[in-house]
Amino acid sequence: MPCNIPYKAPGPAHSWSAAETILWAGKAKVNMKRVVVTGLGVISPVGNDVDTFWNSIVSGKNGIDTITHFDPSEFKTKLAAEVKEFDPLLYVDKAEVRKTDLFTLYALGAASQAVSDSGIENQVSPERLGVYFGSGIGGFNTFTQEHCNMLDKGPRRVSPHFVPKMISNIAAGNVAIRFNAQGPCLSITTACATGSSCIGEAYRAIRGGYADAIITGGAEASITPLAVAGFINCMALTNSEDKDNASIPFDKRRSGFVMGEGAGALILEEYEHAKARGAKIYAEITGYGSTCDAYHVTAPNPEAVASAKAIADAWAETGLDTDKIYINAHGTSTPLNDKTETMAIKKALGDKAYRAHISSTKSMTGHMLGAAGAVEAIASVLALTSGIIPPTIGYQEPDEECDLDYTPNKAVKADIDVALSTSLGFGGHNACLAFKKVGAQ
Repeated sequence: MPCNIPYKAPGPAHSWSAAETILWAGKAKVNMKRVVVTGLGVISPVGNDVDTFWNSIVSGKNGIDTITHFDPSEFKTKLAAEVKEFDPLLYVDKAEVRKTDLFTLYALGAASQAVSDSGIENQVSPERLGVYFGSGIGGFNTFTQEHCNMLDKGPRRVSPHFVPKMISNIAAGNVAIRFNAQGPCLSITTACATGSSCIGEAYRAIRGGYADAIITGGAEASITPLAVAGFINCMALTNSEDKDNASIPFDKRRSGFVMGEGAGALILEEYEHAKARGAKIYAEITGYGSTCDAYHVTAPNPEAVASAKAIADAWAETGLDTDKIYINAHGTSTPLNDKTETMAIKKALGDKAYRAHISSTKSMTGHMLGAAGAVEAIASVLALTSGIIPPTIGYQEPDEECDLDYTPNKAVKADIDVALSTSLGFGGHNACLAFKKVGAQ
């Protein structure tokens, strides 16, 4: 067992009493490690490195435009937030590009940036370096392409690379191979909460002593005809053709989300390990909540019970009593999500919700699906370290059911102590991450 706590497994001759359970949990908490963020990397619709991404977000740059990955003329939805000018050869050689799906290329790009930023390479034993990297859908480009190949040309024309390009764990596997990460390697899929779930579970793994550092995040590249058609037909996407009024979280006119793509990666590291090697520390991750609505496959529970608990759990674990809070909301721009998430924030934080700075960066990046939580965690960390709250752009018409401070249209300066990042996914998956400045009390 990690943490050096004697463990007595319950068995036929012994059952845990409530007192024993509380004592065990208390001892475990005392011995838990601190976890910090020491590296960041991003591929996004508004920039393919951290500095460009952050400057774009702060300035309110809109990454949404007409779809170019395919001809959208026959589709009700014609807008998406695509990654622009991405060069995979910065991260992999030419031969590997052909063998690798776009979502994995995005993951390798973001992970390479984060590893370089952290200086962690060769600074941790391979068996103590892990990877927790997920995707909501995986290699959808490969899946659709190879399915067409089989229908048009027969089974012999299906690529031998089909399966290893498509499977959703392959981004994590490729990142581990690239950086010789021989510790725990997991690909968690919780739909739109994937990135946050991966980061949260990586945090718990380091906190529990299972690794010294973990490369974590999420990636997605699913702006394809089939995926877009599927989201349209389940009435999730906006039909707006005005890119500046398409992704408008918390605005009364909102009508659905805009698909995005890209990847976000963070290096999480045990605090003493990071300090010993003189690492740059962005922030400390201090809380994680994970729940499930157990209600509906696509719709959130209208009472926001479980989503509120995820936020409350992350907040409580942080252990700070402060009003200086930033929340990077899930904020999808769908009618149900935004009002339900508003309710969840108010249930979790009480009166503090009305004093918190809130924004949805999806107003600029679109909904990056499995990558969203990771990219938004990066935005949360940078808001914390810079004292700048990114805006929710396109916000014009208030909704009486969304009555909090969503930082409309322009970034604001604010000294914050805690940054929360929320993610809510199909299937009822909820996740919330909490970050604070190192040394904050």
